[in-house]
Amino acid sequence: MSAFIKIRELVKRFPTRAGDVTVALDHVDLDIGLGEFVSVVGPSGCGKSTLLTLVAGLDAPSSGEISIGEQRVRTPYTDVGIVFQRDLLLDWRTVLRNVLVQFEMRGMDPAPHATRARSIIASVGLGPFESKYPWELSGGMRQRVSICRALVHDPPLLLMDEPFGALDALTREQLQVDLQAIWQRSRKTVMFITHSISEAVFLSDRVVVMTPRPGKVREILPIDLPRPRDLDVRDSSEFTGYTHHIGRLFREMGVIRETPLHQHVN
Repeated sequence: MSAFIKIRELVKRFPTRAGDVTVALDHVDLDIGLGEFVSVVGPSGCGKSTLLTLVAGLDAPSSGEISIGEQRVRTPYTDVGIVFQRDLLLDWRTVLRNVLVQFEMRGMDPAPHATRARSIIASVGLGPFESKYPWELSGGMRQRVSICRALVHDPPLLLMDEPFGALDALTREQLQVDLQAIWQRSRKTVMFITHSISEAVFLSDRVVVMTPRPGKVREILPIDLPRPRDLDVRDSSEFTGYTHHIGRLFREMGVIRETPLHQHVN
């Protein structure tokens, strides 16, 4: 598979208030193929979200380079959809108008795109709610709207930064199934940031395991599970083998301790 995203020797440093420097990402190399679903999993502070921000061109690397489709990323990359943990919907706009804001932000007339917007809203089960306002929706429904907004202009690339992290477990599982279905229909290239090992394995073609800060790629694990995947796949020995392998990597790195910390009371 040819690489659509190429990340080479990527380093990101941030100055601190104390006057020194924090290294968030340290010489990261990664290729993501066209139409591939890749998850990046790692502990808090390992630079996962920073990596996504750099790929989107919303910040500049300290050194190294990123290219998307042979184009070097030097400024904000526009042919992309981005979904964050917070849905960032506009409360004074209906579902339909929240999705269409994608075109307004690009200086385009949204009216010609209303039919496509309605179609993609219906495809995630929100057709009857296109005239509702965000405050009338559940958390999961709001996040579906944010995914529609990210996809309505048909970008080749979808960047997702812990999009289900704030949802309850049942809603999160449903949205994982929904996202898989959307991806299988559209075959977008997806870079998905998550803390959840099982979520990464369920959704991905490959899982990138990051080290604690400074963030480096510890291992890239291909996930050889048939698609489409239903939730029962999590009970399979193959699935648990992948999750146990990633968990073992985190234990080796000291991210997950074998025994709890003990406090001694005098």
